[in-house]
Amino acid sequence: MQKKRRCGESSSQLGAPNWHTAGMEPVPGLDLSLPPFDLLDAAGHARLQASVDMEFHPAGQLLIRAGHPSTHAFVILKGRIQAFDEADDDEQPFADYGPGDVFGAWAVMAGRARHSYRTDTDSLCFLIPAEVFRQLLADYPRFAAYFNEGLATKGQLAAGKSELAELMVTKVGDAQLAPAETVAADASIAEATARLRDQRVDCLLVTDPAHPEPGIVTRTDLLEALALQQLSPQAPIGPLANRPLIGVRTADVLFQALVSMTGHHIERVAVHDGGRVVGTLGMAEVLAHYASHSHLISLRLARADSLEEIADAAAGMNRLMRTLHLQGVRIAYLMELVSALNTRIMARIFELLVPPERWDQLCLLVMGSEGRGEQLLKTDQDNALVMADDLDWPQLAETMDAFSAALDRMGYPPCPGGVMVNRAHWRLSVSGWRQRIDHWRRDHSGQAALDLSIALDARPIAGNTALFAPVRQALATLGDDEILLHHLAQAMLNFQTPLTFLGNVKGEARGTDLKKGGVFPVVHGLRCLALRHRIEARNSFERCAALHQAGLLPADLARDLPQALAVFHRLRLGEQLAALEAGRIPDNFVRVEQLRRLDRELLRDALRVVKDFRQHVRDSFHLGD
Repeated sequence: MQKKRRCGESSSQLGAPNWHTAGMEPVPGLDLSLPPFDLLDAAGHARLQASVDMEFHPAGQLLIRAGHPSTHAFVILKGRIQAFDEADDDEQPFADYGPGDVFGAWAVMAGRARHSYRTDTDSLCFLIPAEVFRQLLADYPRFAAYFNEGLATKGQLAAGKSELAELMVTKVGDAQLAPAETVAADASIAEATARLRDQRVDCLLVTDPAHPEPGIVTRTDLLEALALQQLSPQAPIGPLANRPLIGVRTADVLFQALVSMTGHHIERVAVHDGGRVVGTLGMAEVLAHYASHSHLISLRLARADSLEEIADAAAGMNRLMRTLHLQGVRIAYLMELVSALNTRIMARIFELLVPPERWDQLCLLVMGSEGRGEQLLKTDQDNALVMADDLDWPQLAETMDAFSAALDRMGYPPCPGGVMVNRAHWRLSVSGWRQRIDHWRRDHSGQAALDLSIALDARPIAGNTALFAPVRQALATLGDDEILLHHLAQAMLNFQTPLTFLGNVKGEARGTDLKKGGVFPVVHGLRCLALRHRIEARNSFERCAALHQAGLLPADLARDLPQALAVFHRLRLGEQLAALEAGRIPDNFVRVEQLRRLDRELLRDALRVVKDFRQHVRDSFHLGD
């Protein structure tokens, strides 16, 4: 150990400026307003000020050895520290740390370091005594959470601490629920209306011996039955009940309820606790907690009678994303909401352009990120069509041209690769899709693999969705072909993880490409594993959970992959929204040097997760380098 002194020693002792103790000015260079020290209160800051030492370390000095405890946690003021692992008399660099970084925390917390740490240059560090550091961890749970192994807790801390962000995790069970009032199916419309009035509710659950699950009837249903269908007030309400009953759980967050209502075109859901319906939740109750206007977009889409009205409704989506992103909404929830709204937009365009008599002979698919439900901003069109084998409609090509053009006008640009319904290549009969899938089994070229990857994420959104079932089944059989899987998985290795030899994030002049280096390897690796093991989920987060539940993905990857993916999407969305605000075209690049320190650390950790996952996929499919 070299020159070391307590922060309150006089300048005459070391020939340097005086360092002040607690209750006076902050320690120079130790910024307590930045993570993780911003998670402490004034009392915690004071304890740090009173105990922190400063120490100079010459280049090449070993500070902590792997497997050993540390008497201090370190915060770098100047210089650079190298972390490395030792195996068979060889050193393998893990990461390097610079000014502002904290290291040695795990060696204090667990009593042994995972890695060895050595100064790469002459360095000046603050030292937090182990006993003080451990006491701060015990007294401040959020401070302790920062040093958690996984990305989940750090990601929550990075989302911010605003009151609005806290509201985004409000549980459904904590909201103001309407009571679940139940009536029998043979009750009359007049009796049900009186029940609604007396109990001051907007809906009733309808029990019927002919149905194992209850249905639901709303005040609007009863009004339309009387005014539009001209039913007698004495008519039974059983035929009016809507099924299946759409519901959420008390443990779900309110935002999830908002997504469910948007996706199913309804304004009230049942709330389940175990196997029991404990109440209902309406759009009004949800909006009491949120300032978003997704319900207005949804309602305007439902009422749109022209392409112009659809475009007007869809115009507010980017503004909605900006608002919710700033409020700290979880990326997975944002994706679900965008997916629900995009589905409604595209389905409504389909319904306006395709004559109703043709709906039963066509099935509109969305693919790629839209198919997985992982869109955030409007991006390239990726869609296709499944047609009944006996379809005879001369206007098909003209109508699909109009469909693609309408999407373009509404902000969904054409796909550079032509994956759109206005291309005959992507509108096939059921038998035509089977033939193409059989072709993909034999053709392992790059273009074939790309087309197959896009199709594996396909999701039906309009028309006769039953037409997609045999196509989906044919795609699933490809998982039995190990040769095909090997070639398909090989694409995951086309892009290197953007980490330097020393474990830092690297990038080109434009920045770091989060899609190539982060999103694609995770998405494609999960896609290939899901295909091999017949996992039906399309969404990457759901694929990850299903693979882990089936014992096909290690626990650490199952824990960290969703968080890594969320980090990539959150950082990319922030950059894309900033680009739109500045009038630039959004891209997939992030400028690491412009990120706040916690986000840089999260990105670095997330890319390390990708690196580990690449190795897992490489081993699973026996891929070469």
